[in-house]
Amino acid sequence: MKHLQISPAWFFTDGQGEQLDPRLFALLRAVHKQNKLTQAAEACGFSYRHAWNMLQHWEEFFGTPLIEKQRGRGSRLSPLGEKLLWAEQRVAARLEPQLESLSSEINLEIAHLLEGNKPVLRLHASHGYAVALLPKHMGELPLDLQYCSPADALSALARNACDIAGFHLPIGTAQALNREYRKRLKPRNHQIIQFITRRQGLMVQAGNPLGVKGLADLAEIDLRFINRQTNSGTRSLLDALLKEADVSSVKIKGFEQVEFTHSAVAAYIAANMADVGFGVEAAARQFGLDFIPLARERYVMACHKQLLNDPKFQVFLNIIRGEEFRKAVRLLPGYSGDDCGLVSTVDETFKAREISIYEA
Repeated sequence: MKHLQISPAWFFTDGQGEQLDPRLFALLRAVHKQNKLTQAAEACGFSYRHAWNMLQHWEEFFGTPLIEKQRGRGSRLSPLGEKLLWAEQRVAARLEPQLESLSSEINLEIAHLLEGNKPVLRLHASHGYAVALLPKHMGELPLDLQYCSPADALSALARNACDIAGFHLPIGTAQALNREYRKRLKPRNHQIIQFITRRQGLMVQAGNPLGVKGLADLAEIDLRFINRQTNSGTRSLLDALLKEADVSSVKIKGFEQVEFTHSAVAAYIAANMADVGFGVEAAARQFGLDFIPLARERYVMACHKQLLNDPKFQVFLNIIRGEEFRKAVRLLPGYSGDDCGLVSTVDETFKAREISIYEA
């Protein structure tokens, strides 16, 4: 199957409407990682001359260097080079859920036109690194993946607007949050598919220069915090953890500043626009940040019982139970897919000791 992928494009206007070459960002990323232009060019598949000419062209365009040569230490990005790189990564990270949802809709429309109306599996889910892997592994199974908050996903399931709803359950903490999700599910009507487990915590700048150790430091240290939007599952988890730790969000500088994905929070910190954020470990590692684990959670999916016998659902289960998908999950820092594809009842899921809402 052919898949359309939507990516943001950059336009810098100099009166002639010249478009910034997107390959420049790949080169800037490689210079940032390799610290040598020769190795950066090789990593991008460019000749050294081509890479050098590209940099010269855009340095003339902006009127300032994009890289700085260091005697005996290779090259590093200039302040403008760093700003361009982090801006590109912030834009991509912030728009990722919307673009993926839109591309899913368009791909399905194209598939219907070319191949007819095949059965489609509709998944509404909270955005995350493991969920984002699904479209790449579905093969011939048409997947309509729409990102939304856990509450909205479960509401969509209740009104039959989706087949599967993805949400996450904290392990051993924030049980009030689990109780809220439990109220939305009916044991006689629903089943739970185990998906992955992941670690959430504080993302801090490399080396943790402020010495942040836990949630209390967010209110006690003079730092800049970057938050998630109020309706996200990760924000709900953070709010619950702060309440358990008796930490007032009013005392956290920047608590009202929000981004819309884990990677967008990490990119914001990597760009030195904030000191600390809350999210998954995979995002922190992606942007070279340090990570302080605070919670583990199970990412699960709910469906109506009658879906269990649907052929397209069986295909979906076989894919997420397969070694290829589990291997991809294992490559994500802080993620585990050991129980991926295990089907259980609502009561079995919520009575499990690690997420039990029944214990005192």
